Amino acid sequence: MINNKFKNSVFTTLFADPDVLRELYCALEDVTLPPDATVSINTLEDVLFMDLYNDISFEIDGKLVVLIEHQSTINPNMALRLLMYIGRVYEKIVEGRNIYSSKLLPVPRPEFFVLYNGTDPFPDEKTLHLSDTFEDLPSFEKPVPSLELEVRVININEGRNSQIAQRCRKLAEYSAFIAKVREFEKELGDRTEAFKKAVKYCQKHDILKGFMELHATEVLSMLMTEWNWDDALAVRYEEGMEQGLNQGREEGLDQGRTAEKLEIARNLLAEGSTPEFVQKITGLSMDEIAKL
Repeated sequence: MINNKFKNSVFTTLFADPDVLRELYCALEDVTLPPDATVSINTLEDVLFMDLYNDISFEIDGKLVVLIEHQSTINPNMALRLLMYIGRVYEKIVEGRNIYSSKLLPVPRPEFFVLYNGTDPFPDEKTLHLSDTFEDLPSFEKPVPSLELEVRVININEGRNSQIAQRCRKLAEYSAFIAKVREFEKELGDRTEAFKKAVKYCQKHDILKGFMELHATEVLSMLMTEWNWDDALAVRYEEGMEQGLNQGREEGLDQGRTAEKLEIARNLLAEGSTPEFVQKITGLSMDEIAKL
C-alpha cells in the first residue's frame, strides 16, 4: 500500500530554499529578478486533495505565485491538477481577508510549470491547456472557454534545454545526478547499489556535493521512496484498469458497489482519470466518485 502522506523527495528538498527557487525561476523564464524581490515559499505540505500532492509553490514579492511540479511520468491532466492546487494556495494567501468586501482584493498572478525527467520520449517543451480537458458541446458552436490555465511542461533530462540548465546550476546538477542513477542501475542491475554509486560519483565530481553532504543520511531513503512510489503507481494503475474492466464485463454497471470497486476508483482517480471514465469502468455513481 502506498503511503498517503506528503513525501519529501530529492527534488523538493533540493529546491526548498528561496535563493535556489529564485535562480530556478529566472532560468525558466530567462529573466532577472530585482535583488530586493522577496521569494517566500508557500508549498501545500502534508495536504492531500484527491490523493494529489503539491511539490513547490512560492510567491515573488507578493505579486507572482509560481507552482512547480516535478514528474517522471507523462501526465496530460496536469492543468487540471494545478487548477486544484492554485485554488488551495489562494485560500492560504487570502486567509483572514474579506473576499466579500466591496473593494477589489488583489492576488498574485499565477504561473505554472511541470519539470519532466522521465524516460519516455518527450519534446523539450510543451504547453498544456485546461481547455483541452473540457467536454465538447456537439449541439452548439464551440465557445471560447470562460476558464483557462496554461502549463509549461519542460524536459529537464540531461542534455535537454541546455540554456535553462546553464542558467540554473542546481537544476543541471540534479539532472546529471538522475542520469547517473539510471546509468548505474542499468550497469549494476541493483537499484540500491546504483543509488549509492551515484551519490559517491556526484560527491567526487562536485555534483550537488554540498547537498549530498548535508543530507547524506536522507538521500538514499528519499531516492528509494521516490523510485518505489513511481513503480507502485504504475502497477496500481495497471491492476486497477485490469480489475475494473473485468468487473465491468462480468458484473455489469447496475450491480452493487463493492470495496474492490471503490479501491479501483481511488486508484484511477489518483492517476488522473476523469470521473466519467471511472464511472464507466466501475459502475459507481457520480456521487460515490465525488466522495472519493
